[in-house]
Amino acid sequence: LLTTASCESPLTHLNITYVDFYLHKPSVAAVFTVSYLLIFLVCMLGNGVVCFIVLRSKNMCTVTNLFILNLAISDLLVGIFCMPTTLVDNIITGWPFGSVVCKISGMVQGISVSASVFTLVAIAVDRFRCIVYPFKQKLTIATSKLIIVIIWVLAASIMCPSGVMLQVTKEQRVRIVLSGSNDTRPFYWCRENWPNQEMRKIYTTVLFANIYLGPLSLIVIMYARIGYTLFKTTLPLMRGSGTGRHTISRKKTRVIMMLLVVALLFILSWLPLWTLMMLSDYASLTEHQYRVINIYVYPFAHWLAFFNSSVNPIIYGFFNENFRRGFQAAFKFQLCTADAERQRTYSHRIRGHAVLPAQPAALRGSGSGGRSGLVGNGKCSCKGERCLTGEIKDQDLIMEDLEKVSQI
Repeated sequence: LLTTASCESPLTHLNITYVDFYLHKPSVAAVFTVSYLLIFLVCMLGNGVVCFIVLRSKNMCTVTNLFILNLAISDLLVGIFCMPTTLVDNIITGWPFGSVVCKISGMVQGISVSASVFTLVAIAVDRFRCIVYPFKQKLTIATSKLIIVIIWVLAASIMCPSGVMLQVTKEQRVRIVLSGSNDTRPFYWCRENWPNQEMRKIYTTVLFANIYLGPLSLIVIMYARIGYTLFKTTLPLMRGSGTGRHTISRKKTRVIMMLLVVALLFILSWLPLWTLMMLSDYASLTEHQYRVINIYVYPFAHWLAFFNSSVNPIIYGFFNENFRRGFQAAFKFQLCTADAERQRTYSHRIRGHAVLPAQPAALRGSGSGGRSGLVGNGKCSCKGERCLTGEIKDQDLIMEDLEKVSQI
């Protein structure tokens, strides 16, 4: 994610190019700084709150929430290790932090970004299994923890070549002119120093396929299938079901729209940066084009990619009803009276059905058949003012998963 800095108006003398210390005018640098600071604060606050809620509340320890926690941690690392150094790299000429920081920051950047992307795929897979195949065994907490470990191992493995090749290189024919004086200093940059350009191209292509193109394809395919499954779900007929159908339809529409937003944000946030990196390695750019891309286009592309890490907690955390309740509980806020009353009413209704001495005519019958609507394998799902029988238990399970995904 690091780019090579160069100057707008270099002066060449005796085969030495003199470049300015600052790449931009103060007004342009201020715009960059404010923009990066804004997404940095949103990233720290949003992902920090998500981590706080999951770690503080024991009842938040679910498979999906563990993936969201892992996503928040990886996005926090993106914010801490990527945003400040990238901002500085896009404002001044050269690399000012030294060799150790070059390797550490480069590795952590790559690993955290990879882990964030892989976690997005894990969340999509979890939702896909729950909605498209609701009768398959759900992931357990232990399995989800193992998947998280695998995510970080894969992320570290795929970035190992970058960590080996990253080093601070001194450019012999470039000098930096310090502002307000005629003094100069050597030009250093932090980059992957590959033996030849072909190896660099191969590695960039591998990263593009495994960190963008592959995950993007999986996310789009799975969310498209989820949306199709929710859209074609046939709802059971219910007496006086007009309002109920409208509510379920509205929930399905909200879920489908949210999935589309997730996929589109991922595509749009990372496409410019990957396009630039592929262009830098494969296209034959002129010196002027290369200079414009490095100074003006790369900062915007980086900002978009970091924006995805900042908006993730909003999409995956705060749209989740469980997170909103967890936030309220963590800070000792009271749930609204209506919600509490609704829970009490629902609890009384369940108890009422459980001890009901007489069954409706539709449920009466001899033997165990008459009880299948309330107990045993004939699962009862209470919707509105009546209980549905075991004949539609498959539909009930699908609707339960719909309720879950509408909260995520």
